[in-house]
Amino acid sequence: MPHSHHSHSGQFCPGHARDSLDAIVQHAISLHMTVFALTEHMPRHDIDRYPDEGPEHDLTHQLANEEAYFKEALRMREKYRGQIEIPIGFESDWIRPESADLIRQSIDRYGFDFFMGSVHHVHTVPIDYNQEMYHEARRIAGGTDERLFGDYFDAQLGMLKSVRPPVVGHFDLIRLKSDDPNQNLQGLKGVWERVLRNLDFIAKYGGILEINSSAVRKGMDDPYPKREVCQAALEKGIRFCLSDDSHGIDHIAHSYDRVLQFVEQVGIQSLTSLKHGEPSDNVDKNGTTDERFPTLRFGQVDVGTLRQNKFSQSTKYA
Repeated sequence: MPHSHHSHSGQFCPGHARDSLDAIVQHAISLHMTVFALTEHMPRHDIDRYPDEGPEHDLTHQLANEEAYFKEALRMREKYRGQIEIPIGFESDWIRPESADLIRQSIDRYGFDFFMGSVHHVHTVPIDYNQEMYHEARRIAGGTDERLFGDYFDAQLGMLKSVRPPVVGHFDLIRLKSDDPNQNLQGLKGVWERVLRNLDFIAKYGGILEINSSAVRKGMDDPYPKREVCQAALEKGIRFCLSDDSHGIDHIAHSYDRVLQFVEQVGIQSLTSLKHGEPSDNVDKNGTTDERFPTLRFGQVDVGTLRQNKFSQSTKYA
């Protein structure tokens, strides 16, 4: 009964992902997954196009892509009803305060079940796209990883306060291109204070942290968030969900065996799953409700049970 709450397809995220939405969902079913959330990227302002995105990727095109994505996601949910739970959401891009307007517009336009709140930019510069851009963001921040980390968590707090995402995506993504992606954040006093501050805010409004296996897939020791962050979040009563951040079939459930071992070692005993429900269903029994997402429902699964199920026995990932 494994889950993933963060995914992308080549159909709606060309250049960054592969494979059609249908093929991806079929593969998730073949791996005995029970929940597979769809979370394509939200539209961005024209000024925020990536280097590989030409004029044809303007805001008008992105809005049309979002509409097509939502329609296809609804079709997937209906086509595979009874085989797998498919919550439909999107991943937000917090680039500047004005990003909040685009996020709210996406929420208002469609009946999304939730969204994944992420930060991929600091000082409007992408920090996970390539090393060159990371270095530029670091230069603007003052020339050190520690300064950039601090600015990243400040930007994240702005996002959290402005739009309160139901799920917080790859909490410490900033470490991906840093000089030491595995360093203990507790050793960076100003950074660690910001980490705890942001976790306090997430706990206050009832947000969920995703445990994102893509960090392990990319060669890091821990998933997002790191061990010390997970332990601090656990002490604050924050819930966790499991994600692969897949960008194609090959990434689905990648490194889950290692990540589930990590989860047990950290002391997390249960994981939250997201589901789609009718607005008249019972509300969340485990945390605060969100009027923006009346169809969002929650479940819980024991980590020990998850590691012993059919998926874990039949599928191992290094």
